[in-house]
Parts: sequence; C-alpha cells; structure tokens
Amino acid sequence: MPDPFTRAKYARRVEVLAPRSLDEALLLKAERPEALPIEGGTDVMVELNFDRRRPDALLNLNEVPELKGWSRENGHLRLAAGLTYTQAMRDLGSALPALAEASRSVGSPQIRNRGTIGGNLATASPAGDALPPLAIEDAEIECVSQRGSRHVPLLDLVTGVKRNALADDELIAAVWVNPEADDEHTVYSNNEAATLAALTAGRDGAPTVADVLDAGAPQNPFFNP
Repeated sequence: MPDPFTRAKYARRVEVLAPRSLDEALLLKAERPEALPIEGGTDVMVELNFDRRRPDALLNLNEVPELKGWSRENGHLRLAAGLTYTQAMRDLGSALPALAEASRSVGSPQIRNRGTIGGNLATASPAGDALPPLAIEDAEIECVSQRGSRHVPLLDLVTGVKRNALADDELIAAVWVNPEADDEHTVYSNNEAATLAALTAGRDGAPTVADVLDAGAPQNPFFNP
C-alpha cells in the first residue's frame, strides 16, 4: 500500500474561487481564465480523482443564484446552467419530455441531484445524457463573459470529444429552447453508440452532430419516421 506521506509530497495546491453572483464569477473568470468551473462536479471530480486533470484553480459556481432554475420567456424555455437532472425530471416532463426521459437514465439519485445541464454541455463528452435531447430541440447556448453575451447553437458549441467553443473567459449561463417548434416525430433514443457517433465531430472523418441530425430516419438515431 502506498505510503500516504510519500504521496503527499506530490500533492498540488488547488485554489478554490467562490463567487456569490454571476458578475463576480465573470470577473474572476476574466482575471483567472485558467480556473476550471465546477458546480455539480460529477465530471470534474472524476478527472481530479484519477489525476486526469490538475488545475491551479477551481471556480465554484454553486453559490451563483443566476445559474439556478428555469423560466419561460417569450415562448422559449430558458434552462439555467445549474439546472440539475432531478429538476429536469420533476419540472420539464411536459415541456421537454426527451430531456426529462434522458435525465431519468443518469446514474444514481445522488448523481442526478448534483449533475447539471450546463456542466454536461461544457464537458462535451460523448456520454453526455443531455446532449442528444437538446440537439433535437435545436438548443442555443447562452455564453457570457465580461465582454457580453452570445447565443451559440449547440451543434456549434460541441467541437469534438470533450472540446467546446467557449472562449477562455466565458461561462455557460443557460440553454434556450423553443418547444413549440418541435417536429411531432422527434423522439429521444438513449443509445450511447449513436451519441458517440454524433459527437465525434471532426475525428478521422467521423460525422458531426449536424451530419447525424440531417441524415434522416432510419440512419438518424434521434428521429423515428
């Protein structure tokens, strides 16, 4: 068994930044662009525990009220980045049934209580449960910084496996969807292989998300005729 004192010699100090508002979070992100955002921590903590990533600083977003909950605005749904899978299951079953169904398939209750939609998008993992149901909704991602805000289509935000189009000083504030624009034939398929194929954008000729969504049934894993 490894000597804990020997292991301690290799430990690195990680600074934790704890903003209490979105403005403060954006200020800290501008000053410390290398700071890794964390809220639910269901992806980040795995990488830390397995030494896949060792950031100099973590930007703890748990105390930022502007990143909580969801709302209806001008016919659209705005899902704040800190919306958890449990909240999506509980509140969005009627408005976004595909997202609610996908949320039910996420890990254990503890993971569903902690994991967030924004974190899932920023991680851009092929295993991201929220990505396919939001892709079929033509979701737009609200990216914010001290420079302002912009809306980025989900298909443009995910640039590859665990790669996204966020600038170094940007955070995901929310996801915007228009449920009224849904195609009546869209359904969600919880198919990890299909998700992997859809999100391996640009990898050795693999299809992009747009390629998969444009392919049509039956090749398209997110649609049924």
